[in-house]
Amino acid sequence: MKIATWNINSVRLRIDLVLRFLEEEAPDVLCLQEIKCVNDQFPGKALAAAGYAHQAVSGQAGYHGVAIVSKSPLKDVEVQNFCGKDDCRHIAATIMGVRIHNFYVPAGGDIPDPDENDKFAHKLDFLKGLAEAFADAGAKRKEILVGDLNVAPGEHDVWSHKQLLDVVSHTPVEVDLLNAAIKAGRWIDVARAVIPEPEKIYTWWSYRAADWRASNRGRRLDHIWVTPALEKAALSAGRSGFTVRDDARGWERPSDHAPAALTLDL
Repeated sequence: MKIATWNINSVRLRIDLVLRFLEEEAPDVLCLQEIKCVNDQFPGKALAAAGYAHQAVSGQAGYHGVAIVSKSPLKDVEVQNFCGKDDCRHIAATIMGVRIHNFYVPAGGDIPDPDENDKFAHKLDFLKGLAEAFADAGAKRKEILVGDLNVAPGEHDVWSHKQLLDVVSHTPVEVDLLNAAIKAGRWIDVARAVIPEPEKIYTWWSYRAADWRASNRGRRLDHIWVTPALEKAALSAGRSGFTVRDDARGWERPSDHAPAALTLDL
Protein backbone atom coordinates (compact mmCIF):
# COMPACT_ATOMS: atom_id res chain seq x y z
CA MET A 1 0.00 0.00 0.00
CA LYS A 2 1.34 3.39 -0.95
CA ILE A 3 0.10 6.28 1.18
CA ALA A 4 0.84 9.94 0.55
CA THR A 5 0.27 13.08 2.60
CA TRP A 6 0.13 16.67 1.36
CA ASN A 7 -0.83 20.02 2.82
CA ILE A 8 -2.33 21.34 -0.39
CA ASN A 9 -3.20 24.85 0.87
CA SER A 10 -6.60 24.95 -0.93
CA VAL A 11 -7.63 21.84 -2.81
CA ARG A 12 -9.91 23.72 -5.21
CA LEU A 13 -7.18 26.17 -6.16
CA ARG A 14 -4.68 23.37 -6.68
CA ILE A 15 -6.79 20.47 -7.91
CA ASP A 16 -4.72 20.31 -11.12
CA LEU A 17 -1.59 19.78 -9.02
CA VAL A 18 -3.31 17.04 -7.03
CA LEU A 19 -4.37 15.27 -10.21
CA ARG A 20 -0.86 15.56 -11.61
CA PHE A 21 0.60 14.06 -8.45
CA LEU A 22 -1.92 11.21 -8.47
CA GLU A 23 -1.13 10.43 -12.09
CA GLU A 24 2.63 10.46 -11.53
CA GLU A 25 2.80 8.71 -8.15
CA ALA A 26 -0.39 6.60 -8.18
CA PRO A 27 -0.68 6.21 -4.40
CA ASP A 28 -3.41 3.95 -3.08
CA VAL A 29 -4.32 6.61 -0.52
CA LEU A 30 -3.81 10.37 -0.43
CA CYS A 31 -4.33 12.37 2.76
CA LEU A 32 -4.79 16.11 2.28
CA GLN A 33 -4.61 18.94 4.80
CA GLU A 34 -5.72 22.57 4.59
CA ILE A 35 -8.32 21.81 1.96
CA LYS A 36 -9.99 25.14 2.82
CA CYS A 37 -13.51 24.28 1.68
CA VAL A 38 -16.74 22.88 3.05
CA ASN A 39 -17.56 19.28 2.23
CA ASP A 40 -19.95 20.14 -0.61
CA GLN A 41 -17.23 22.16 -2.36
CA PHE A 42 -14.63 19.39 -2.27
CA PRO A 43 -13.68 18.43 -5.86
CA GLY A 44 -14.80 14.85 -5.40
CA LYS A 45 -15.91 14.29 -8.97
CA ALA A 46 -12.51 15.15 -10.42
CA LEU A 47 -10.79 12.88 -7.92
CA ALA A 48 -13.24 10.05 -8.56
CA ALA A 49 -12.59 10.36 -12.29
CA ALA A 50 -8.88 9.98 -11.52
CA GLY A 51 -9.58 6.67 -9.77
CA TYR A 52 -10.12 7.86 -6.19
CA ALA A 53 -13.84 7.36 -5.74
CA HIS A 54 -13.65 6.55 -2.03
CA GLN A 55 -13.49 9.78 -0.08
CA ALA A 56 -13.81 11.07 3.47
CA VAL A 57 -13.89 14.82 4.03
CA SER A 58 -13.98 17.09 7.06
CA GLY A 59 -13.97 20.65 5.80
CA GLN A 60 -14.99 24.17 6.68
CA ALA A 61 -15.17 27.44 4.81
CA GLY A 62 -11.84 29.10 4.10
CA TYR A 63 -9.65 27.46 6.77
CA HIS A 64 -8.13 24.14 7.79
CA GLY A 65 -9.93 20.97 6.70
CA VAL A 66 -8.67 17.44 6.02
CA ALA A 67 -9.59 14.69 3.58
CA ILE A 68 -8.71 11.12 2.65
CA VAL A 69 -9.15 9.84 -0.90
CA SER A 70 -8.54 6.23 -1.80
CA LYS A 71 -8.69 3.66 -4.57
CA SER A 72 -10.12 1.18 -2.05
CA PRO A 73 -13.19 1.46 0.20
CA LEU A 74 -12.93 3.45 3.42
CA LYS A 75 -14.37 1.88 6.55
CA ASP A 76 -15.23 3.30 9.97
CA VAL A 77 -14.69 6.95 9.05
CA GLU A 78 -14.25 9.03 12.20
CA VAL A 79 -13.61 12.66 13.07
CA GLN A 80 -12.12 13.70 16.42
CA ASN A 81 -12.18 17.20 17.83
CA PHE A 82 -9.27 18.39 19.93
CA CYS A 83 -9.13 21.21 22.50
CA GLY A 84 -12.92 21.52 22.43
CA LYS A 85 -12.80 23.04 18.95
CA ASP A 86 -14.67 21.82 15.89
CA ASP A 87 -12.02 23.07 13.47
CA CYS A 88 -11.64 20.08 11.14
CA ARG A 89 -8.11 19.01 11.97
CA HIS A 90 -8.51 15.22 12.07
CA ILE A 91 -10.11 12.46 10.08
CA ALA A 92 -9.53 8.70 10.23
CA ALA A 93 -10.55 5.66 8.21
CA THR A 94 -9.61 2.02 7.84
CA ILE A 95 -8.22 0.96 4.47
CA MET A 96 -6.96 -2.51 3.57
CA GLY A 97 -7.00 -3.44 7.25
CA VAL A 98 -4.92 -0.43 8.31
CA ARG A 99 -6.25 2.46 10.40
CA ILE A 100 -5.09 5.81 8.97
CA HIS A 101 -5.22 9.05 10.96
CA ASN A 102 -4.84 12.30 9.02
CA PHE A 103 -3.96 15.38 11.11
CA TYR A 104 -3.48 19.09 10.60
CA VAL A 105 -1.90 20.46 13.78
CA PRO A 106 -2.35 24.22 14.37
CA ALA A 107 0.50 26.33 13.01
CA GLY A 108 0.72 28.36 16.22
CA GLY A 109 1.14 31.91 15.01
CA ASP A 110 4.37 33.87 15.27
CA ILE A 111 5.00 34.45 18.99
CA PRO A 112 6.25 31.35 20.87
CA ASP A 113 4.63 32.32 24.16
CA PRO A 114 1.28 30.76 25.16
CA ASP A 115 0.55 33.64 27.53
CA GLU A 116 0.89 36.22 24.76
CA ASN A 117 -0.34 34.16 21.81
CA ASP A 118 -3.60 32.20 21.95
CA LYS A 119 -2.70 30.38 18.72
CA PHE A 120 0.50 29.04 20.25
CA ALA A 121 -1.38 27.99 23.39
CA HIS A 122 -3.86 26.15 21.17
CA LYS A 123 -1.04 24.37 19.39
CA LEU A 124 0.55 23.20 22.64
CA ASP A 125 -2.79 21.94 23.91
CA PHE A 126 -3.39 20.13 20.63
CA LEU A 127 -0.01 18.38 20.84
CA LYS A 128 -0.80 17.30 24.39
CA GLY A 129 -4.11 15.92 23.13
CA LEU A 130 -2.27 14.05 20.39
CA ALA A 131 -0.32 12.17 23.04
CA GLU A 132 -3.39 11.47 25.13
CA ALA A 133 -5.43 10.20 22.18
CA PHE A 134 -3.13 7.23 21.57
CA ALA A 135 -1.68 6.59 25.02
CA ASP A 136 -3.85 3.55 25.75
CA ALA A 137 -3.87 2.04 22.27
CA GLY A 138 -3.10 -1.65 21.88
CA ALA A 139 0.45 -2.64 20.99
CA LYS A 140 -0.69 -4.84 18.09
CA ARG A 141 -2.76 -2.23 16.34
CA LYS A 142 -1.98 -1.53 12.67
CA GLU A 143 -2.16 2.24 12.39
CA ILE A 144 -0.55 5.06 10.43
CA LEU A 145 -0.54 8.71 11.45
CA VAL A 146 0.16 11.24 8.73
CA GLY A 147 -0.22 14.94 8.16
CA ASP A 148 1.07 18.43 8.61
CA LEU A 149 2.06 18.33 12.26
CA ASN A 150 3.66 21.78 12.04
CA VAL A 151 6.68 20.77 14.11
CA ALA A 152 10.17 20.14 12.78
CA PRO A 153 11.55 18.07 15.65
CA GLY A 154 15.17 17.34 14.80
CA GLU A 155 18.25 19.50 14.51
CA HIS A 156 18.52 18.49 10.86
CA ASP A 157 14.81 18.91 10.14
CA VAL A 158 15.39 22.65 9.75
CA TRP A 159 17.85 24.72 7.77
CA SER A 160 19.39 26.24 10.91
CA HIS A 161 18.83 24.70 14.31
CA LYS A 162 20.37 27.61 16.22
CA GLN A 163 18.50 30.33 14.33
CA LEU A 164 15.12 28.61 14.63
CA LEU A 165 15.18 27.63 18.31
CA ASP A 166 12.90 30.56 19.13
CA VAL A 167 10.82 30.31 15.96
CA VAL A 168 7.42 28.61 16.10
CA SER A 169 7.63 25.05 14.70
CA HIS A 170 11.07 24.31 16.18
CA THR A 171 10.95 25.63 19.73
CA PRO A 172 12.00 23.19 22.49
CA VAL A 173 8.51 23.07 24.02
CA GLU A 174 6.94 22.03 20.72
CA VAL A 175 9.64 19.47 20.02
CA ASP A 176 9.29 17.99 23.51
CA LEU A 177 5.52 17.68 23.11
CA LEU A 178 5.79 16.07 19.69
CA ASN A 179 8.34 13.59 20.99
CA ALA A 180 6.06 12.87 23.95
CA ALA A 181 3.25 12.09 21.50
CA ILE A 182 5.53 9.71 19.60
CA LYS A 183 6.50 7.96 22.83
CA ALA A 184 2.93 7.76 24.14
CA GLY A 185 1.65 6.15 20.95
CA ARG A 186 4.77 4.03 20.41
CA TRP A 187 4.96 5.58 16.95
CA ILE A 188 7.88 5.12 14.57
CA ASP A 189 8.88 8.26 12.68
CA VAL A 190 9.40 6.67 9.26
CA ALA A 191 11.43 9.47 7.68
CA ARG A 192 14.08 9.36 10.38
CA ALA A 193 13.99 5.58 10.61
CA VAL A 194 15.09 5.27 6.98
CA ILE A 195 17.03 8.54 6.59
CA PRO A 196 18.95 9.08 9.83
CA GLU A 197 20.39 12.41 10.88
CA PRO A 198 22.52 14.34 10.05
CA GLU A 199 21.01 14.16 6.56
CA LYS A 200 18.56 17.01 6.06
CA ILE A 201 14.89 16.36 5.25
CA TYR A 202 12.50 19.19 4.38
CA THR A 203 8.85 19.18 3.32
CA TRP A 204 8.09 22.92 3.56
CA TRP A 205 9.64 26.07 2.13
CA SER A 206 8.30 29.56 2.79
CA TYR A 207 6.61 31.59 0.08
CA ARG A 208 8.70 34.53 1.30
CA ALA A 209 11.88 33.27 -0.34
CA ALA A 210 12.52 34.83 -3.74
CA ASP A 211 14.12 31.57 -4.85
CA TRP A 212 13.11 28.78 -2.48
CA ARG A 213 15.36 26.21 -4.15
CA ALA A 214 18.48 28.41 -4.04
CA SER A 215 18.02 29.48 -0.43
CA ASN A 216 16.72 26.03 0.62
CA ARG A 217 15.58 27.25 4.02
CA GLY A 218 13.23 24.35 4.60
CA ARG A 219 11.64 22.55 7.52
CA ARG A 220 10.26 19.02 7.96
CA LEU A 221 6.71 19.76 9.06
CA ASP A 222 4.93 16.85 7.36
CA HIS A 223 5.18 13.41 8.90
CA ILE A 224 4.38 9.74 8.44
CA TRP A 225 4.37 7.59 11.56
CA VAL A 226 3.53 3.90 11.95
CA THR A 227 2.87 1.63 14.91
CA PRO A 228 5.28 -1.21 15.79
CA ALA A 229 2.91 -3.71 14.16
CA LEU A 230 3.66 -2.02 10.82
CA GLU A 231 7.38 -1.42 11.37
CA LYS A 232 8.54 -4.26 9.14
CA ALA A 233 6.01 -3.40 6.43
CA ALA A 234 7.01 0.27 6.47
CA LEU A 235 10.78 -0.07 6.70
CA SER A 236 11.49 -3.18 4.63
CA ALA A 237 12.25 -1.15 1.50
CA GLY A 238 14.53 1.23 3.38
CA ARG A 239 14.85 4.77 2.11
CA SER A 240 13.54 3.81 -1.33
CA GLY A 241 10.13 3.24 0.24
CA PHE A 242 9.89 6.83 1.50
CA THR A 243 9.89 9.85 -0.80
CA VAL A 244 9.41 13.60 -0.62
CA ARG A 245 8.38 15.08 -3.94
CA ASP A 246 10.18 18.38 -3.40
CA ASP A 247 9.92 19.14 -7.12
CA ALA A 248 6.20 19.73 -6.57
CA ARG A 249 7.14 22.83 -4.57
CA GLY A 250 8.31 24.27 -7.91
CA TRP A 251 5.14 23.56 -9.86
CA GLU A 252 3.02 26.47 -11.05
CA ARG A 253 1.09 28.14 -8.17
CA PRO A 254 2.33 25.51 -5.70
CA SER A 255 1.55 24.76 -2.10
CA ASP A 256 4.37 25.73 0.23
CA HIS A 257 4.45 22.06 1.28
CA ALA A 258 5.72 19.11 -0.74
CA PRO A 259 3.94 15.75 -0.70
CA ALA A 260 5.54 12.81 1.12
CA ALA A 261 4.79 9.17 0.42
CA LEU A 262 5.45 5.76 1.97
CA THR A 263 5.10 2.33 0.40
CA LEU A 264 4.29 -0.46 2.85
CA ASP A 265 4.74 -4.15 2.11
CA LEU A 266 1.50 -5.53 3.53
